[in-house]
Amino acid sequence: MVDVAADLSSFSFETGLTEDEKKLLYLRARAAGLTFCGCAHALYLCKLVHSLRCIITSPAAQTDSVASGEDSDLCVGILGLGHMGKQLLLSLLEMTSIKPSHIKVSTRRPESAAEFVQIGVECFFDNRRLAAWADILFLCSLPSHLPKVCADLHSHLSKHCLVYSFTSAVPVTRLAELLGHNFILKPQYGFMGVDTADVWLSCTDLSMALKDPLLIEASCPLTMSGILNWVCAVLYSLLNICTSASLPSSDALSLINSLFKEKWTHTVQLNAQSFISSSFASSLRGEDAAFVYLNQDNVTAY
Repeated sequence: MVDVAADLSSFSFETGLTEDEKKLLYLRARAAGLTFCGCAHALYLCKLVHSLRCIITSPAAQTDSVASGEDSDLCVGILGLGHMGKQLLLSLLEMTSIKPSHIKVSTRRPESAAEFVQIGVECFFDNRRLAAWADILFLCSLPSHLPKVCADLHSHLSKHCLVYSFTSAVPVTRLAELLGHNFILKPQYGFMGVDTADVWLSCTDLSMALKDPLLIEASCPLTMSGILNWVCAVLYSLLNICTSASLPSSDALSLINSLFKEKWTHTVQLNAQSFISSSFASSLRGEDAAFVYLNQDNVTAY
């Protein structure tokens, strides 16, 4: 179908805006940028975690301390199916190898997710059930709903479940208190106002945008303002996954380094001092000693 109004400027969004209102147009770009970067970074995290779990559970990587019966398939839960939750779900289905049967959604209106149920995604309204099942739980609820959501989840999250919060209004330390849980990641983005408008406003179709080299480069966490802490928190999260699998410190570091060696041509080789102080690193009893499980008291994950 042809859009007959596509080239008519009188039908554009900007028509009729006052000069003061036009100064706020960059907020549209910011909203598009937040959605794109949020989904892109969440997908990257899922791919890293899934790759790490596959390596840990592969026969070649098995040691006496690793449970050989552990399932390598990543269980992803999405709590809330509003704009962000729906975009994330679509992105996971289209851009990752995660099976629909390994994605579950808890939403107040499960009947609105019929299109996803038809392809194998289970949708229901039971936050506690989702929390007990998920390896990664994405919080996509509104800030006003968060106290009720956290009350539902409290004491029902597995210690090894990584909670990834898109609720920007609540600091991660407060979120940890509300959930009674310490394994939390929350991205915090900083956009440079009008300078980003032309880039992010091209994100009209998220699936296509996630394949655009220009947008992928613009969303790189190593170059974005205010997101470097997210990179550090992701590395600590990977280390916690290795620790929960009872991997020796030397094996954990080797596996994490191998993940990035496969994806990047130039990488820094991570060692024990990259994660913990030199004095604590020296207290590890040789290469067979495991790292301690790092929680919110050890690392600021935001």
